[in-house]
Amino acid sequence: MQYMLLIHTDEAAMRESLARAQGAAPQMMGAYRAYTDAMKKAGVFVAGDALQPSATATVVRVRDGKTQVLDGPYAEAKEQLGGYYLIEAPDLDVALEWAARCPGAEWGTMEVRPVMVFAPAAASA
Repeated sequence: MQYMLLIHTDEAAMRESLARAQGAAPQMMGAYRAYTDAMKKAGVFVAGDALQPSATATVVRVRDGKTQVLDGPYAEAKEQLGGYYLIEAPDLDVALEWAARCPGAEWGTMEVRPVMVFAPAAASA
């Protein structure tokens, strides 16, 4: 079963924290590299990446057949989606264990969601 581990963090607080603590950014990146390496060694890693800040987001929606394109994040929220991991785990408990080990869990919130799998369409005869 695949699970998305979504890393939510307060971007403004993170920037302030990194600016105050000298050497914090390389330390944080090292923690993420070690976490990713551990996932790869355990065979659960499928994919993962950090995202650019939410201010770089573009929102697309269609209303009444008309496409609207908006710059910046759609919703004002205390925490923003900062990155993700896609993992393969036997069950939710294992996925939750990996989420708790993520460095992002220490200063943000981890959201764990099972990936919905659709059966392929049957080929027509």
